[in-house]
Amino acid sequence: MAALTFPSGNAASEATVDHSTLRLLLVDDHAIVREGMRAVLDEEPDLTVVGECGSGDEALAVCAELKPDLALVDLNMPGIGPVETIRGLIQRVPGIRIMVFTSFGQDELVRDTLDAGAIGFLLKDARQAELLNAIRSVAAGQPYLAPSAQRQLMELLRRPPDPLLALTDRETDVLRLIAAGQSNKEIARSLSISEGTVKGYVSQVLAKLGVEDRTQAAMVAAKRRGF
Repeated sequence: MAALTFPSGNAASEATVDHSTLRLLLVDDHAIVREGMRAVLDEEPDLTVVGECGSGDEALAVCAELKPDLALVDLNMPGIGPVETIRGLIQRVPGIRIMVFTSFGQDELVRDTLDAGAIGFLLKDARQAELLNAIRSVAAGQPYLAPSAQRQLMELLRRPPDPLLALTDRETDVLRLIAAGQSNKEIARSLSISEGTVKGYVSQVLAKLGVEDRTQAAMVAAKRRGF
């Protein structure tokens, strides 16, 4: 589905675009949601919707041409994920602000989208006044987090750090092969290193994970989705 773009007014060139308004890009796979948001935003004299996209892929394809000041990005869309979408938008449009506007707020996605560069996070059950306030705050570079997102971030901060994040790239490779059931000899062959080197890496992995043996290390890896 091609991205739908809405130039500011009927301007034929960038030179005639009114830059006194905030240029917004809506990135959501539900057309009815985009239509509702646009109906609200079009009532505001300082806000202009310059484009609508049904996926992150579409947004990345048109953002450089549209040059939005701010993108409202849903979390659950087909194609590339929200983190890749946010990073891609920031790379392609220097200075763009990103606000996540979604119907749910998974703990990991709240943190990951903020790490990727979003500075706003709002749920779709927000009232119109809160949405407009959030947009203007984020456009001005002021972080805006829905109360639910604030609670989730506080919970994440209270959790113990993930031991897998302490592993080096090579130690992570070794752990993946341990989880796959490979012996030290097989790991050495897979990574083209000596068996003695593998033993050293295995010891480091066990120490960093705080476990006593390979089986426990494999269990830690198994609990991490996508590891």
